[in-house]
Amino acid sequence: MKSFLLLFVGIMSYSAAFSQSDVNQFDENGKRHGSWKKYFEGTEQLRYEGTFEHGKEVGTFKFYCEECKSQPMVTKEFSGKDNLADVKYYTIKGKLVSEGKMQGKKRVGEWLYYHEKTNSVMSRENYVDDKLHGKKYTYYPNGNITEEITYEHGVMQGDNLYYGPDGVMLKKLKYVNNELHGEAFYYDANGNVTIKGFYKDGKKHGLWQYFKDGKVTLEETFPKPKPGNN
Repeated sequence: MKSFLLLFVGIMSYSAAFSQSDVNQFDENGKRHGSWKKYFEGTEQLRYEGTFEHGKEVGTFKFYCEECKSQPMVTKEFSGKDNLADVKYYTIKGKLVSEGKMQGKKRVGEWLYYHEKTNSVMSRENYVDDKLHGKKYTYYPNGNITEEITYEHGVMQGDNLYYGPDGVMLKKLKYVNNELHGEAFYYDANGNVTIKGFYKDGKKHGLWQYFKDGKVTLEETFPKPKPGNN
C-alpha cells in the first residue's frame, strides 16, 4: 500500500511538472516557442496569453487588465504574413471599441471606431505606417456623416466638411499643414451661407461677411487695427 501511494504521488508530481513544462518554453535558439501565459505579479490574473512559433507570434493573442477576469481588453489575430494582425479593443464589459490591422506596433489600413452605447460606426480612418492618411469620416449614431477631413501622412490637408444629422452641410473649411488656411463657409440648417471668409495660418484674414436671408448684414476685415493706429 505504501509503495502504491509513493508511486501515485510520483506520477502526479511528474504530470504537474510535465503540464507546466508545456508553457513558457524556449526553442534551441532561445526564442519563445509554444504556448505562453503571463500573469500580473502576485495574482492569478492573466496579463496575456498566446502562442509563439520560434519567436514569432501566431494565432490569437489575448491581453488583459488587472480587473479583467476572463474578458480581454485587446485581441490580436496574427495572419502569419509580414507580422500583420487583426486587432480588436474592448471595454472591460466586452463592448467592442475599435478594430483594424497592426504591423508590429503600428496601425495600418482601415480602422473602425464604434459609438459608446451602440454597435454603429463612430469613425472610419485609414493609416499608413501608424499615421492618418486619406479620408477620415466621423458619423452620427444614425449613420449619417458628421465630419469629413483629409490627412496626408498624419497632417490635415485640404477640405474639412461638417454636416448636420440630416446631411445638410454646416461648414466647409480648408487645412494646410494642420492649420486653417483658405476659404471658409458656414451654413444654416437649410444650406444657406451665413458666414463667408478666409483663414491664413490658422487665423481669420481679410474680408469676412455675415449674411441673413441672402444679404450681407456685416463686414469685418482681419487682422483688425490696434487701438490708436490709423
